[in-house]
Amino acid sequence: MPEGDSAGESIHGKPSAIGNFFKRLGQIYQSWLDKSTPFSAVRWAATLILTAIYILMGMFLHFLLQKGWYIVTYALGIYHLNLFIAFLSPKVDPSLLDDPDEGPELPTKQNEEFRPFIRRLPEFKFWHSATKGIIIAMICTFFEAFNVPVFWPILVMYFIMLFCITMKRQIKHMIKYRYLPFTHGKRTYRGKEDTAKTFAS
Repeated sequence: MPEGDSAGESIHGKPSAIGNFFKRLGQIYQSWLDKSTPFSAVRWAATLILTAIYILMGMFLHFLLQKGWYIVTYALGIYHLNLFIAFLSPKVDPSLLDDPDEGPELPTKQNEEFRPFIRRLPEFKFWHSATKGIIIAMICTFFEAFNVPVFWPILVMYFIMLFCITMKRQIKHMIKYRYLPFTHGKRTYRGKEDTAKTFAS
């Protein structure tokens, strides 16, 4: 009996050890994400470096191996475009509100109440999702199944056309509901300095 119990504990102990390992790994990953939150410039610089590496990989595969994984690159471009539109969009769509004055527009007058722009996709989540997309696209280039033969100039033209149409619609939406996707912070006013002198009695 004791041997059976010990054997059962060892069998059931393996999933627990694996689960604890991935849990610990997730905690370390989240800890590094939390530490990188204030360093937005460094984070985006690393993402741009990854993007440059991916572009160089694509050029190498295209010119030397005649393989481009164009569908992967096209899907990555569409994914990044959707993230960018969500980054520029307000959290609450003004067109769905009954009162247009309740929308997330920024103040247009000096004495108007300050209302910061709240994004549908925050900057950190935008960076995190964009970076994960690039890494996943890099991994996909190692699998021949994703190398679907396609006439890539059509994909480029279609992506440019889709980008122009989407951005035009987004700019019209910004003009119509009078909001800007960038907030520079609340303006502060300094009071007059106290220039009174103290005289000794």
